[in-house]
Amino acid sequence: MLIARVIAEPAGLSPQVDALLEALGDDGFSADAREIPSGVVEIAAEGVSVDVLRNAIDKHLGTSDALITEQRPVVPRLFISDMDSTMISAECIDELADFAGLKPQIAAITERAMQGELDFREALRERVALLKDLSEDAIAQCLAERIKPMTGARVLVQTLKAKGCRTVLVTGGFHQFADPVAEQLGFERVVGNRLAVAGGKLTGGLDGPISDSATKRATLLEEQEKLAKKPGEKVPTLATGDGANDIPMIEEASYGIAFEAKPKARAAANGWVDRGDLTAVLRLLGVPEKDWVLD
Repeated sequence: MLIARVIAEPAGLSPQVDALLEALGDDGFSADAREIPSGVVEIAAEGVSVDVLRNAIDKHLGTSDALITEQRPVVPRLFISDMDSTMISAECIDELADFAGLKPQIAAITERAMQGELDFREALRERVALLKDLSEDAIAQCLAERIKPMTGARVLVQTLKAKGCRTVLVTGGFHQFADPVAEQLGFERVVGNRLAVAGGKLTGGLDGPISDSATKRATLLEEQEKLAKKPGEKVPTLATGDGANDIPMIEEASYGIAFEAKPKARAAANGWVDRGDLTAVLRLLGVPEKDWVLD
């Protein structure tokens, strides 16, 4: 049996759900639906595949937020998330490039990398090289003027922490941005790249190993192993991201949720948020609003 939790436009939702159930029934599947708190519809379907169920949701419920699992979701023990365009509303390297007058060139490379059209490592090196000789002061200015949390980001992180969940920010971006963002939102660990600086200017290189899609998956597995009470135990995990380099960790997680994501990342996920803000993740997990940490 599959469980799908869906948040969709309330107006006309009931007949849309009825149409979805009827369509599944016509295809020989048994399904029913019920409302649960926080404006979520829970659909239980027998014999259906994940692809069939998600296609039915997309067809009949339109723009929605959803999570499809084999068992009813629980609060995860580990939350691991991408940063750019997921926890914050910008791509840091694109905004930093604007201070060098190179945003269109670098943003075009970023977009192709996030779509999965370019090798991430090579695209990263190419973009960082273009920033050579940019003043280090531009980082602080960019942080202050351009980098803002996604709506609901802090509520999501703080609420999960209050529920005993470990929180990790893992990014193909840079520590110079990720460290202050993590502190602001409440993440307990940061994994990312570091821009090399010499004489107050960017060198056009990186200091240390590259953090990429393999790093994101490896970090999830490493943290999961630390939380396990016995070898091989699969503790429930949540991963959020938006781009192609997030796919390995999204696929590895118990709940891999694509947030306003590129098509390849959305297709790889068993959950997606296309309609709401990041508090939709809490709704899909079944965390009641009275338990949200709003400070």
